[in-house]
Amino acid sequence: MPKKSSGAADRSSLSVRLGRVIRDSPVERGWQRSREIELGPRSLGFSALGFLTLVPLLIVVSAADPEHGLGFAQWLGDGLGVSRAAKDQIGQLFARPGQVLQTTTAFGLAALAVFGLSFGAAVQTGYEKVWELPSARWYARWRQVLWLGVLVGSLYLTATTTLWRHSPAGTLGATLSAVLFFWWSQRMLLGGRIAWSALLPGAAATALGLLGLRVFSRLVFSPLIASSAVTYGPFGTVLVVQSWLVGVGVVVFGGALVGRLLHEELPRVAQELKQRAWRRRATDD
Repeated sequence: MPKKSSGAADRSSLSVRLGRVIRDSPVERGWQRSREIELGPRSLGFSALGFLTLVPLLIVVSAADPEHGLGFAQWLGDGLGVSRAAKDQIGQLFARPGQVLQTTTAFGLAALAVFGLSFGAAVQTGYEKVWELPSARWYARWRQVLWLGVLVGSLYLTATTTLWRHSPAGTLGATLSAVLFFWWSQRMLLGGRIAWSALLPGAAATALGLLGLRVFSRLVFSPLIASSAVTYGPFGTVLVVQSWLVGVGVVVFGGALVGRLLHEELPRVAQELKQRAWRRRATDD
C-alpha cells in the first residue's frame, strides 16, 4: 500500500512540474496572447473586410494592364498557387480586364479608395493589439492612406510582372520584397512606436507564413475549388477564396505575434543559456 501511494505521489508531482513547464513556455504565452488579441475572429474580419472592400479595388488596379491579359483572377490564382483548372474556375468569377476598365468610373474609384481605408484601419488595429498599444490619434489616418497606396502599388507590380512566377530567383526576390513590405507596414501603421529591430522578426515570419500558405493552397484549395465548383457552382469557388483570405489574415496577424514573441523570448533564452554555461564552468572549476 505505501508503494502505491508513493507512486501516485510521484505521478502527481511529475504532472505538476510538467504543467508548470507548459505554463511557463513561450508556446503557452503565445497561445494566451493569440486569445487576447482574438486572432480567429480578427482573421475572419480581415477576410470579410478584404473581400468587400479591398478585392474590388484590386480588380480595378490589376486590370490596368489589359494588353497582356492580366487581371485580378490571374493574380488571385497565382497568389493561391492553385492548378490551371482551379484558375479557370476563379476566372469565371470576374470580368475581363478590358470590361473592368470600360465600366469603371472616377466616382467608383474614389468610393473604393475610401472603403479600402477601412481595411487599412483593421490591419492597424490588429498590429496595435499585438503590441498592446493604444489606438492612434484620428489625425494619424494619413498613415493608412500611404499604406494603402503602397499596398495597391505593390500588388499592381505583382499582377503585371511575370518574372517571379517562373524562377526560384524570382520567388526569392518576391519573398524578400514581402519581408520589406511587412517590416515597413508595421512601422508605418504603428506610428514608429516600436523599433525597427523589434519588427523584423514579425516581417520575416509573415513572409514565410505566406509561402507556407501558398504550398497549403496548392495541396488543399486547388482540388477543393474543383470539387466545390461542381457541388455549389461559382458560389463554391467564392467560399474557397474567402477561406484563403482567412488564412492570409491568420498569417498577417499571427506573423506579427510570432515576431513579438521571438523578439522577447530569444534574449531570455540566450541569457538562460549563458547562465547555465557559467554555472557549468563554475562546477567544473
